[in-house]
Amino acid sequence: MDRRRNPFAPGAGTPPPELAGRGGLIEDAAIALDRIRAGRAARSLIFYGLRGVGKTVLLTTIRNHAEGEGLVVVAMEAPENRSLPAMLVPALRAALLKMDRMKQAGAKIRRALSALAGFVKPRVSYEGFEVALDFEVEPGLADSGDLESDLADLIRAAGEAAQEHGTAFVLAIDELQYVPEAELAALISALHRANQLQLPITLVGAGLPQLLGQMGRAKSYAERLFAFVPLGPLDRAAAADAIRVPLQHEDADITEGALSGIFAATQGYPYFLQEWGKHSWDLADASPIDEDDVANAGVAALAELDASFFRVRFDRLSPAEKRYMRAMAELGEGPHRSGDIAEALGVKVNTVAPTRNSLIRKGMLYSPAHGDTAFTVPLFAAFMRRAMAR
Repeated sequence: MDRRRNPFAPGAGTPPPELAGRGGLIEDAAIALDRIRAGRAARSLIFYGLRGVGKTVLLTTIRNHAEGEGLVVVAMEAPENRSLPAMLVPALRAALLKMDRMKQAGAKIRRALSALAGFVKPRVSYEGFEVALDFEVEPGLADSGDLESDLADLIRAAGEAAQEHGTAFVLAIDELQYVPEAELAALISALHRANQLQLPITLVGAGLPQLLGQMGRAKSYAERLFAFVPLGPLDRAAAADAIRVPLQHEDADITEGALSGIFAATQGYPYFLQEWGKHSWDLADASPIDEDDVANAGVAALAELDASFFRVRFDRLSPAEKRYMRAMAELGEGPHRSGDIAEALGVKVNTVAPTRNSLIRKGMLYSPAHGDTAFTVPLFAAFMRRAMAR
């Protein structure tokens, strides 16, 4: 098999050659965005799930579709330890200036830029805030210093600018779980106000499963303002399409037994399907790829995952956090009761609560139910058992 023609694309947010099993979600998003641009009611979309389920790919696909339809997309990835204002202002500034260049500037765009300047003025001391604005400030517009009030003014001004020009603003925010809850509350409140005014501005976000709890704690009405869409592994048919269709585009094929082997090894998680597909192609002598090729690919895929995808997360952990996750791994994939993990460590549950909380903040763990703890990275338990002795 010619490695230059390998169709598979494992990577962080890299679009796969066949986006299998997500067509309905993409159509739902397109309908929601069309309704918002037309001034009709539609809830903002929040996709949530474990690492490797394709949240970033889906978000990017929706973003690209929106841009192709003439909507104004404000794309961001929320990093750890950076404020929402510091992340939002440069992206929103770029979007407003792009709209200004595309169409003759109207009064609403100029007002939105004034709101942006007013919003920045009391926040130049925010960590990570590096932006210079030379737009005229309108006194009393987004400049009070109260984040919730000012963000509401800013979002409203942006929505009115989009309305004036017959388009819509789409805030596309990845890794939304890293936004602090107080700032998340301000964003939800601002979107709620824009929704009440029927302004064409919406959020399409993605994050880990703990995002649901964070948004619920931030604002009690979040569940009515957003459509929370769970993303999980692909079913057997969609997983088979994710492998078979790219092969067929390269005039290659795969046996049913080999497909079953890939599905069993990857559990249908899209990122892992790409890894197994890539290594199966590289190690096969000829088409069709068979079960022996997949078995060999599994060894190579796990070695690569251990050296990159898993290792990069493992290396962020403190020694205490590694011990906690190794104890979890000994219990299996999970979820596990916090008391059982503490017992495996030989300590009282309250003594390791800070470690658990730190791992949740880092996005390594989440709590699917009160008192339960689970990995956010599929197959991570097996990696921990390989990487670290008991």
